[in-house]
Amino acid sequence: MKWLIYILKLNNKAYYTGITNNLENRLRTHARGKGSKYVRSHLPFVLVYKEEVESKSAALKREAQIKRFTRKQKEQLIGGYNE
Repeated sequence: MKWLIYILKLNNKAYYTGITNNLENRLRTHARGKGSKYVRSHLPFVLVYKEEVESKSAALKREAQIKRFTRKQKEQLIGGYNE
């Protein structure tokens, strides 16, 4: 089963990083305000990045790595994805 790491840009300009194995469902859950308290309090959001990995373990490790990134590093990652 494929897993995805995703980054949302929230209405307060903050980035939210998460993982899922069903991105469409996860985004709907976030949009309904049910996915995360932080996202719920900063709706709406825009999906700005996604990255596919082979396993949940790999997704968790990559998510932790991205969460440690500085804002500049996250913007560089997102910029490279959107080019």
